[in-house]
Amino acid sequence: MGQNHNGTVKIVWHGGDRFDVHMRQHIVRVDQIRDFGGGDTGPDPVELLAGSLAACAAQRAERYLHRCELPAGVTVTAHYELALRPARVNRIELVVEAPGVPAGLRDSFISAIEHSAVYNSLRTPPEIAFRLHITEDLSTPGHA
Repeated sequence: MGQNHNGTVKIVWHGGDRFDVHMRQHIVRVDQIRDFGGGDTGPDPVELLAGSLAACAAQRAERYLHRCELPAGVTVTAHYELALRPARVNRIELVVEAPGVPAGLRDSFISAIEHSAVYNSLRTPPEIAFRLHITEDLSTPGHA
């Protein structure tokens, strides 16, 4: 089985603060909440960040339970706090609810969750580069 080592995510504007996030054949709508001028038609980007971390932890946890032949049914809840100057997520707490993890396996269970790709990416941030590509606006006068 091959593993996806690289990928592309494309964001397409749909008016206001609404954007569609295209990932392979999947689309997720993001928006801002009404209190911040959005239409609240989808999660905001910070919620996606916390949700991505929680989802990655849940998948790792569920795989661990399966490998150890333990009962399935993990639930992960992410609580996050925002900070200003600079605007950022200051803290994320993940609450993992897992049925039937024996006391002797709890440390290895947490270790398995902590080795998720999203968790590792937040602990050791990736290099981020911006490249600007300006497209010509054909709606301006003289471009008929």
